[in-house]
Amino acid sequence: MKNTMPKTLFEKIWDAHVVEQEVGHPAVLYIDAHLIHEVTTPQAFNGLRKRKIPVFKTNRTWATVDHNIPTKNQNLPIKDLLSKAQVEALIKNCKDFGIDLYGLGHPFQGIVHVIGPELGITRPGITLVCGDSHTSTHGAFGAIAFGIGTSEVEQVFASQCILQYKPKTMKIEINGKLGKGVTAKDIILYIISKISTSGGTGYFVEYAGSTIKDLSMEARMTICNMSIEMGARGGLIAPDEKTFEYMKGRTFMPKGHDWNSALQNWKTLPTDKGAKYDKEISFDATDIEPMITYGTNPGMGIRVTENIPTENDFKTENKKSAFKKALQYMNLKPGAKIADQKIDYVFLGSCTNSRIEDLRLVAKVVKSRKKVDGIKVFVVPGSKQVEAQARKEGLDIIFKEAGFEFREPGCSACLGMNDDKIPSEKYCVSTSNRNFEGRQGPGARTFLASPLTAAASALRGRITDPRDLL
Repeated sequence: MKNTMPKTLFEKIWDAHVVEQEVGHPAVLYIDAHLIHEVTTPQAFNGLRKRKIPVFKTNRTWATVDHNIPTKNQNLPIKDLLSKAQVEALIKNCKDFGIDLYGLGHPFQGIVHVIGPELGITRPGITLVCGDSHTSTHGAFGAIAFGIGTSEVEQVFASQCILQYKPKTMKIEINGKLGKGVTAKDIILYIISKISTSGGTGYFVEYAGSTIKDLSMEARMTICNMSIEMGARGGLIAPDEKTFEYMKGRTFMPKGHDWNSALQNWKTLPTDKGAKYDKEISFDATDIEPMITYGTNPGMGIRVTENIPTENDFKTENKKSAFKKALQYMNLKPGAKIADQKIDYVFLGSCTNSRIEDLRLVAKVVKSRKKVDGIKVFVVPGSKQVEAQARKEGLDIIFKEAGFEFREPGCSACLGMNDDKIPSEKYCVSTSNRNFEGRQGPGARTFLASPLTAAASALRGRITDPRDLL
């Protein structure tokens, strides 16, 4: 007799991919797509060499370079010796093991979490992994996508499977209409500020509600991208007509009859009526305003119109201590107004906010305006395709006229692994996903914000409510 128990989106995908499961042990989970880059793969490839085994499914593996690469003069040899060594190792490993690589100069090159969706590698109902924590981005398509460690990268290379304990499920529902100047980045920063950086620990989160349904695919990717910042294993959103419209015709998508067949299957994925989650939380979209972080983790976020908290706003000694340490690092005063805080840099990019829609938002704000003298602004597209589209639409010219520097694709100033570091004690408004101590360079001080808030801040030279300029 057929089991008709209602299931969540997550349970449907998980159950369809369990190869073997024994009570009290992790499941052997089949992986449909494996994305790799230069940072977390060298030891995994060396492990295969030592054991004299091949990559089991090269046609399920896609490689690109993104973390270590420069975002200027990519046609020239890489100057940084460590970065050069890592990129060259990936080139050799992909050649030796028969994996397609989208290296520097390739029209498909870009940040791994930007190229997956734009090439049609990412699709509903699949399991997708990468040796990078922000793999949760791909969950925007109704996929189980999560980051893995180097030893697990080797597991997937060798067997196309991974050992995983099944996480619990959480539903975060957001209903209502977003206000002017409020973006997907503000939604996720708001959620993390409410539930904390550990509020999702042990869970896979499904985002639902009218606010989520109204978002574009690129905005949904921003939300899923930062699921990891609340401690969740990943985040996902049920596929719908917007999902299918975005995917149709992309390079690796099924075509013709195969597309129609896949479409019928994808339409069965959304959570069944009556399915139970382990935890449910709901928010009202009208409570969300443009957000900014003030501290050293993504949960330390406030409305851009608010004052920085004081010690009295925290109940436990641990939280008070973490708050004091964060403010000391950031050199900010408790209770001070966050708006009008002077800044030195603005970074528009990263796997969170470097898609064409993000660049269009920025261009709308800065058109016919100029940045403040003395502020450095990097605009870094997420892929060669995004870069080409931006140039086609003339966005690069708008950025140049505003005094912004339009660069080539890469992870750039999101993390201090390449040339694009923020100097010590300098303030940067960043559209990236992490504001940990030293994340953007030793001693760098980071405020996380949406592309709109970051662009507005570049024009004023201080943290600015984007609604003032819209």
